[in-house]
Amino acid sequence: MRRGHIAAVAAAGALTVLTAVPAHATEYSSALKIKGVQYDAPGRDSNSCATGNTDEEYLTIKNYSSSATVNLKGYVVKDATGNKFTFTKNHTLQPGDYVKLRGGRGTDSDAHNVVYRNNCNFIWNNDKDTIYLYKPSGAHADTHAYTASANDADGNGYITYHG
Repeated sequence: MRRGHIAAVAAAGALTVLTAVPAHATEYSSALKIKGVQYDAPGRDSNSCATGNTDEEYLTIKNYSSSATVNLKGYVVKDATGNKFTFTKNHTLQPGDYVKLRGGRGTDSDAHNVVYRNNCNFIWNNDKDTIYLYKPSGAHADTHAYTASANDADGNGYITYHG
């Protein structure tokens, strides 16, 4: 009887340890997360560098850390089909700060929270896509998937997976 009681207490303790970690804990292994995406630029899509609207297509990346400043240099953003952008310049995000990675050409600015891809082609699909964020080490930082069926937090797509 005593052995059964000890085994039950040990099992209960193990269950407590397993349930003490929130289910979403792995989502925050990186301070940087994709906050949202404006994947369908307003108006008729035109990837002309002179008159197009690719700068209205953007991805927002936020630093969710409460204390760490993160330099984006070396971070990589990819979509499901392999289109990719690498942050090649220093761009720092203070805790709670964000950056909009815009299509088209423009001047990067820490003060205005913007980095341009310097490419006038659209990268995000207008119906659905999956976007991956990788650390400079190559480790996975975040995944953001959307569909065109509803609004996401920062654009016009429904988040189907984030974490």
